[in-house]
Amino acid sequence: MLPFQVTNSPFNEEQVELLNRLWPTLNSAQKLWLSGYLAATESVGALQQEASATKEVTVLYGSQTGNAQKLAEKVGETLKHRGFHVTVSSMLDFKPNELKKINTLLIVVSTYGEGEPPDNALSFYEFLHSKRAPKLDHLRFSVLALGDTSYEHFCKTGKDFDKRLEELGGKRLYERVDCDVDYEEKAAKWLEGVLGELDKQGAISVATTSSAQAKPTTIYSRKHPFQAEVLENINLNGRGSNKETRHIELSLEGSGLVFEPGDALGVFPKNDPELVDAMIEKMKWNPDILVSIEEKEEPLREALMSRLEITVLTEQLLQAFATFSGDPDFHALLSSEQEAKRKEYMKGRDMLDVLCDFGSWEMTPQQFVSSLRKLQPRFYSIASSLLAYPDEVHITVGAVRYEAHGRLRKGVCSTFCAERLHIGDKLPVFVHQNPNFKLPKDTHTPIIMIGPGTGVAPFRAFMQEREAIGARGKSWLFFGDQHFVTDFLYQTEWQTWLKNGVLTKMDVAFSRDAKEKVYVQHRMIEQSKELFRWLEEGAAVYVCGDKQRMARDVHETLIHIIAKEGKMTNERAEAYVADMQKQKRYQRDVY
Repeated sequence: MLPFQVTNSPFNEEQVELLNRLWPTLNSAQKLWLSGYLAATESVGALQQEASATKEVTVLYGSQTGNAQKLAEKVGETLKHRGFHVTVSSMLDFKPNELKKINTLLIVVSTYGEGEPPDNALSFYEFLHSKRAPKLDHLRFSVLALGDTSYEHFCKTGKDFDKRLEELGGKRLYERVDCDVDYEEKAAKWLEGVLGELDKQGAISVATTSSAQAKPTTIYSRKHPFQAEVLENINLNGRGSNKETRHIELSLEGSGLVFEPGDALGVFPKNDPELVDAMIEKMKWNPDILVSIEEKEEPLREALMSRLEITVLTEQLLQAFATFSGDPDFHALLSSEQEAKRKEYMKGRDMLDVLCDFGSWEMTPQQFVSSLRKLQPRFYSIASSLLAYPDEVHITVGAVRYEAHGRLRKGVCSTFCAERLHIGDKLPVFVHQNPNFKLPKDTHTPIIMIGPGTGVAPFRAFMQEREAIGARGKSWLFFGDQHFVTDFLYQTEWQTWLKNGVLTKMDVAFSRDAKEKVYVQHRMIEQSKELFRWLEEGAAVYVCGDKQRMARDVHETLIHIIAKEGKMTNERAEAYVADMQKQKRYQRDVY
């Protein structure tokens, strides 16, 4: 064998000299053992490196109201307890190019509006569906999708991510799970399935603790709401208004519940007794007959009043009732050929319509209630600060009433609050944290608040909080409604804050007080120069209210103002807004 040299080996001069002195002294058995030892050591190192890679998991979430974020954080905690190296991040904060370095990816994402990604998932969604998306042959992934079956595009964002990751070469670690509004049980099964697959693939070596040992939560929650006493329930609108907006104050004394401005209150309502009685009468059932729901027996009327959803029709619900109907028109409506007609039928109708429009029902009260979804809580932006009102929480509720298909329709929770909730009553509530709608940590940061109608609620909490802590940053409110005289919600409070300097500036738009309708976006355009100046100073923008029209109009107006005043192209203005979102300077709470 030739002697070791610096030119024919990766060793330096000192190492070469040592090897040349050692090698001739070894016999054949020693040389064989040494070569085997070196090969084995290299192999173990490679295996250790591979094992380390399988122990690394990235959890990305896209969340509009905070549900997906809370689930993702819970998943992260569980995986950490199992010995994984976990990164949990919103899609907005995640650098897309890092995808190439990831072996295991878990996605928890909700669907917002009519099948759109949440605000903090949009840029990642667009990147993944663009030509810039990398090949992901090395990636194993699983998607947990959150949605609501009452919307046409159920869990669309999660489905899109699942499909796209496969198209890019990724392999499913575990099949996608689509969750309805009651997501806890399905989410737990998905996580169990993911852990099972990781276990099969040898990624789990430590099971030091269970997810049940994660940090404790408050005693009161969605599954165990607090019975809050009603302290006040007043109509904010003046006589002659087309609207009825209730200001409701609730006591949280003894609950231990805490919240921050920007959070929401979950409220469990009761269904309209007239609607419940009409359904029972139509089916000629005994209202006192006992039915079982989640292994608990109660009278049929009480179950329909307090426990079950009867005003929202879904595809799954109609299909479930096919078993009990002999009506050929109903079965025709459920056929694939009549999909468009079926979707149109579901809009603005409820279970009473179904029972009346189609006959030949052959079902027991138990079969009926077993087919219905559980009554879901309704969420309202909290309109008060704990610093201003300790042990209380305030909400602003606009009563929903409209005519459709020959009947007066009523919003379940809003008219429950307006018509049947009295001072001294108890209302089941829980706090729903919304980490995506929060005041700036720096109290000197200017804020711009855009909230027409009941969308003004969280900004009342913002102002109370900033007044209590002595925040120095400027503040600007854009508020709109129908009439100045009857619909200026919390008018005296805004004027007081304007007078004492807590609120720096206010622009209002009352759409029915002039020949041409004027909305908040028109006031924004009128103030475009100053609004852009505030943005350049680092102001944070908050939008709360109707997602279908107002939020979209405000978003487009914001881009228009930035393009005009910043002398930018539309594309650069859109990038400006996207950058504001990344800096958490553009936040929306829309519904």
